Amino acid sequence: MTMTLRRAAKKDLDAVVAIYNSTVASRMVTADTEPVTPEDRMEWFLAHTEKRPLYVAQDENGTISAWISFETFYGRPAYNKTAEISIYIHEGFRGKGAGSYLLQEALRLARELDIRSLMAFIFAHNLPSIKLFEKFGFEEWGLFPGIAEMDGKRYDLKILGRELS
Repeated sequence: MTMTLRRAAKKDLDAVVAIYNSTVASRMVTADTEPVTPEDRMEWFLAHTEKRPLYVAQDENGTISAWISFETFYGRPAYNKTAEISIYIHEGFRGKGAGSYLLQEALRLARELDIRSLMAFIFAHNLPSIKLFEKFGFEEWGLFPGIAEMDGKRYDLKILGRELS
């Protein structure tokens, strides 16, 4: 599978939201419990900047197959070299090496963006994502036990982190 990465444009928002929404029902990836709309996500989309960009990955046919988001952590100047990373993959591309490609590219891009520390917030029961991040040197930096509640069940949230320099 060949993928290319580029900065996201407004015209990509429908595809970005569709990929995101494909994860809602599983209760594995996001704490949203209902699908969102592109309008719901517009402010989030516009909050991405040159220093905290959103990238989309396309396959050889131009189909958006995944996305990577870098977001400001905690919004205080002392954390400027720290970013939260999110990776979402289209259902048809999961389990085919896309996650490894995306995380490898994200690590490369983070250095270009002057990010020193990357953090990922992952449900503790999302073992495929945890294994992917651990494969690339991320370690558990924190645990929030039972912090999320969906469908009457409580879920733990892990913070995985990696220092880049």
